[in-house]
Amino acid sequence: MVLRGYFKGIESIILENDVLRATYLPEYGSKLASLILKETNKEFMFQTHLKELVIPEYSSPFSEYDSSGFDEVFPSIDKCFYPSGERKGVEIPDHGEVWALPWNFEIIDEEKVKFWVVSPTLSYRFEKIIELVNNKIKTIYTIYNLSEEEEFEFIWTPHALLSCNENVQLNVPSHLNKIMTVEHSTEHLGEWGTIHNYPETISHKTGKMIDMSKVEKVEANNCEKFYFLEKLRENDVVSLKYQTGEEICYEYDTNKVPYLGVWKTQGGYRGDYNIAIEPCTGIYDDLYVASKIRKVSKVEKAETFSWNFNIIIKK
Repeated sequence: MVLRGYFKGIESIILENDVLRATYLPEYGSKLASLILKETNKEFMFQTHLKELVIPEYSSPFSEYDSSGFDEVFPSIDKCFYPSGERKGVEIPDHGEVWALPWNFEIIDEEKVKFWVVSPTLSYRFEKIIELVNNKIKTIYTIYNLSEEEEFEFIWTPHALLSCNENVQLNVPSHLNKIMTVEHSTEHLGEWGTIHNYPETISHKTGKMIDMSKVEKVEANNCEKFYFLEKLRENDVVSLKYQTGEEICYEYDTNKVPYLGVWKTQGGYRGDYNIAIEPCTGIYDDLYVASKIRKVSKVEKAETFSWNFNIIIKK
């Protein structure tokens, strides 16, 4: 069923069945603010200590807000300039545009909702249709290129900050065995662009072996961001497994979302403690760079680009 409510002071749309309860905030970038497995009352989304959330203003720095839940990051992750065409040089804000825009929504039926937003600066409409089916949140994303004159370039990633502790296990396909760091403040992986074996590698800080499929304790007071060098293959699934038996899995169109990044906040960012598994349509974080190295997604003029992204909760 689809319900209306409030979450930390902001109007919400709730999709709920016998298994899951998912809470979205249309005014706040259609953020998935909460995802609960009802059997155990486990919250999978990282929650801020704030009792009320503040709706961001367009182009605001991401770090000025709560950094919780699942934000849509599009059409770039880093702040940059649009790389091509008539809109070349248009500034794209930190973490993209859409996380800090109010979205329209339509309740389609008892288990399905459509959200959409139109860019104030670039020629696109971003739409997602979300359906709750048993233990699965099924989402169909569509990008509409509103320009009849030129293609539209973009990066999309689900910036879903997951609750964690030192006992969680990141599971990725075995062929993903090399990573590259893109985090300047890393302690273990060295300078931007340094390549390591995965899951185990030698820490630049300690000189000892470290397992990058694990999360350190919050007292580690650091952050890590890395990408796997190899693309995902058809039918690949990634997941985070909890010691208590729950597992959150991502199942999606790997031919359209071929790259995979991981962000770990181990106390090093405002004391937060979470991990994000981030399938991505382009690399590395900066749309301008992704365009230049030809690792970016495109929508042809006056066309659409669609993909599926499913969140599956197992117990």
